[in-house]
Amino acid sequence: MPEEQAGPSSPCPPKKRRVPRNTCRLCWRSDCDPMVVGELCRQNGICVHENCLYLASGLLQRGDPSQEGIYGFLVPDIRQELKRVAEQRCCFCKLPGASISCRGQHSRRPKLWTRRGRRCSRTFHLPCGAEKGCTCQFFGEFRSFCQQHRPQQRRVRVQAVQQGQTPCLICMEPMVARPCYDTLVCPVCGAGSHRRCIQAQALHSGLQRFCCPHCRDVDTFRPEMLRQGVRIPDREASWEEDWVFEEPAEWHSPCDAHWCLCPLGREHVEVSGPWSLVMCRSCASRGIHQFCAARGEDVGFWECEDCGGSDTGGAGVTLVMHILIVIGANFAHLALEGIDQKNSVRELKKVEWRMWLLEAVWGAATLK
Repeated sequence: MPEEQAGPSSPCPPKKRRVPRNTCRLCWRSDCDPMVVGELCRQNGICVHENCLYLASGLLQRGDPSQEGIYGFLVPDIRQELKRVAEQRCCFCKLPGASISCRGQHSRRPKLWTRRGRRCSRTFHLPCGAEKGCTCQFFGEFRSFCQQHRPQQRRVRVQAVQQGQTPCLICMEPMVARPCYDTLVCPVCGAGSHRRCIQAQALHSGLQRFCCPHCRDVDTFRPEMLRQGVRIPDREASWEEDWVFEEPAEWHSPCDAHWCLCPLGREHVEVSGPWSLVMCRSCASRGIHQFCAARGEDVGFWECEDCGGSDTGGAGVTLVMHILIVIGANFAHLALEGIDQKNSVRELKKVEWRMWLLEAVWGAATLK
């Protein structure tokens, strides 16, 4: 028979799994929350998430995090870990590549040869574990636990601001009034917040500034949040970085009066005198020349119309004074328009008397 001559058929080689672009090789996900999986890193043809590397059970950080490999994980070690987890399936999505193993112990029916019981055999991907309530710790041995063996908080009732309502201290949205996976409670004051809100606070605060948002406790609150799987980066707070307190590139310079009386235009601002700029004391987004506001140099505040001010210019100026100011400003503008670049110094002297007239009227308008 032809079939007997051919002998037993050889098994077909397994097909390699096609990896889409921007997909982590450890969790096989590309649409994950960066707050959960961290940054996506690419090097030497390997694409992995930052937190997937730290939590991989068979991967050791043997290099310098700032110089070698990916966050200190050498590329040969990462390839070896990818081979190890190629056949391990996630207990939630049933797909291969589960690199995180539960470190919990089954306390019921222990074996005779062990004192602590049989170890949990569940393996999962980091995004799958976060969706199902698993806890991954980012300190020490970087241990992970499934939803059955995760560390539990003490059963205390979360403080409620109003009767029947328990809002999160950070986002003020309602939450469960008892400790659970999505609600983390401070062990000192009993104030609760969403896990996601606490994680966002930890990423911005850093290890030095992270504390309870209610009682400001650090010594007890920080270790408890680390035990519950909150990642606290060892760096300064985001608001204390070098670029945060830099001087703004542009300051508000134009005069916002209805009729700017400066002969040199709205953009002209001096350090002191009638053409110095006074900012709105409420919003600081609008300004006006002291001359245009008809205020003395000893008055250092002004309020715009949007913030409740009565007028944006000419306060305290009578009708006659206002007419004189407008006429003098028009003469000055006409004189400035006819200035020749070659004879600018000579022509500017002709404008001095008009500027003197404006300053005299400004002084008369501000007399008490």
